[in-house]
Amino acid sequence: MRFHLVTLFPELFDSVLAATMLHKGQERGALEFRRYNIRDYAIDKHRVTDDTPYGGGPGMVMKAEPLVAAIEATGDGPGHPRRVLLSPQGRLLTQAVAAELALLPEITLICGRYEGFDDRIRDFVDDELSVGDYILSGGEIAALVVIDAVSRLVPGVLGAAESVLEESFHDGLLEYPQYTRPPDFRGRPVPPVLLSGDHEAIRRWRRLQVLQRTAARRPDLYARAHFTDADRELLAEAADGFEPGRVQRNPKRHG
Repeated sequence: MRFHLVTLFPELFDSVLAATMLHKGQERGALEFRRYNIRDYAIDKHRVTDDTPYGGGPGMVMKAEPLVAAIEATGDGPGHPRRVLLSPQGRLLTQAVAAELALLPEITLICGRYEGFDDRIRDFVDDELSVGDYILSGGEIAALVVIDAVSRLVPGVLGAAESVLEESFHDGLLEYPQYTRPPDFRGRPVPPVLLSGDHEAIRRWRRLQVLQRTAARRPDLYARAHFTDADRELLAEAADGFEPGRVQRNPKRHG
């Protein structure tokens, strides 16, 4: 997958794209990143990319001419890459949106700065994304969030494809808790079921943790979730005091 990054500060991407998963994805040929410095497309000798807003107000606004020229440099015509503007007015980035974008061969991510941009550039974009309801200094950090969320879903980027299927939000819910050695840390033991060797009991325990944690910590996600009959059975058993992996006194119900 190829990412086109339209930005005033291309250097902000360097360290992140050169590390860990994103670096390995490039080495494997699964990812490619191209940077476009908006200043290179300014039409005056001073490479000015911003100006004062019409109507007055604080700060500076990014000019349409260099920004649109940089966008079009990533590819123009009917087959151009999906042009995505990072904007608080965009739709919220979710796991489902990341999966949708991961199916595309190319994406152009457009990073704003200052007080915003000339609103006429919206006529030259295909999509707008927000990474949350908070203020950032510019779109570069938001673009990196999009890159990370999307790249891990691109085939060939992660070494173990099955790890994606067990992460938080892959099915709209949170992930189950994880443990490793030692089995007891300062009086806090690993749940016995994880040491039992009973794979079915472990699977059921983990799924119950997913359901219970999401209900407690993200009730908004829980309210939108689609539960299977097996999920409902687990929740009903938990309400009766049943814990996967434990020997039950009522074998007729849980045996």
